[in-house]
Formats: sequence, structure tokens, C-alpha cells
Amino acid sequence: MWSWFSGAGAQRRKDGPKNAILLLRQQLDMLQKREKHLENQMNEQEAIAKKNLSSNKAAAKTALRRKQVHARSLQQTSDQINQVEQQIYSIESANINQETLNAMKTAGKAMKEIHGNLTIDKVDATMEELREQHALGEEIANAISSPPIGEPIDEDDLEAELEAMEQEAIDERMLKTGTVPVADLPGVANGPIKGKNKVQQEEEDEEEELRKLQAEMAM
Repeated sequence: MWSWFSGAGAQRRKDGPKNAILLLRQQLDMLQKREKHLENQMNEQEAIAKKNLSSNKAAAKTALRRKQVHARSLQQTSDQINQVEQQIYSIESANINQETLNAMKTAGKAMKEIHGNLTIDKVDATMEELREQHALGEEIANAISSPPIGEPIDEDDLEAELEAMEQEAIDERMLKTGTVPVADLPGVANGPIKGKNKVQQEEEDEEEELRKLQAEMAM
């Protein structure tokens, strides 16, 4: 029961400014209509006074007197309109201020709930822990990406193995095409001789050796 009455009371307090503004606007509408009516009455009495100005001065004076009465009522009405408009403005401003304050209070409660028991020391501790974990992660990554464990590979051995593979590939091409590199032919300084097989090359080598022997014996 208490919560129900409390809720109803809060709703009434919330609706109070709206209801007050509604009543004031209704009163303002009535006063503005009265103001317009009094202006029309003044115009009518002024017209009567002008009409009777020469023929009936008594009627003219009576009309002017009524015009002055309407003028005083009009002034009072205008003052009341100003007062009502000021009240409407004040209530609207106060209501906006109250709503803004309530919103800020709600925001403050929400921030308090979000932060909970959080303190600047706890934040600093958390950030320090994050930095440590980040540093540890970098160290682990560096350790994993470092060269493999074991004896370093000898670059000379790699070069020798590479040259052997290249020579093997050359020998295979020679066997398939019958082409002999120039460097392998004694006494030949220009490009490779194509179209000779291994047997022909051996025969030419033997003939070359024979010519060299004969030259030496002739000396």
C-alpha cells in the first residue's frame, strides 16, 4: 500500500506543473478574447461619439465615457494577460529545470552503479597487470619466433651442395642433348661444340693427346 500511494503521489507531483500550465493557458485564451472584445467596444463607442459630435453632444459624451470605461478594463485585462504569460513561462522553466535535475540524478545513480566499488587504486592495479601481461606476451612471441635450437648451418656446406646440384643438372642436360660445355674441351677457347656424344668426345681427347706426344718427340 505504501508503494502504491508513494507512486500515486509522485505521479501527482509530476502532473502538477502540466495541469497548472493547462489552466493558465485556458485563462490566457479567455483574457485574450476579452481583450479583443473590449477593443471592439472602444471602437464602437468612438464611432458613436464622432457620429453625434455635432448633432448630439450629450450622446457623444456618453459614448466617450463608455469608451474610457472599456479602456480601463482593457488595461486591466492586458496586465492580467502579461501576468498569466509570465506565470506560464516561469512554470515551464521551473518544470524543465526540475526534469533536468531529475535526469542528472538518475545519471549519477547509474554511474555509481556502474563504478560500484571501483577506485582509482584498483584501476591502476588493473592497468599495471595488463601492461605486465602485454610485456609477457611479447617475450613469448619473441621466444617462439627465434631461430631453432641446434648447431648453426655452415654456409660453405650449403654452397658446395648447391654447386653439386647445379653440376648434376648440367650433366643431365649434356646426356639428353649431347652438348658439351667449352670448359670441358681441351684446347677449345670458343663456344660449346654441339651434336657430339660422349664416345666422340673421348676419341677426340685421345687424338689430342697423341698430337701433343708427337709434338714433344719432334722437339
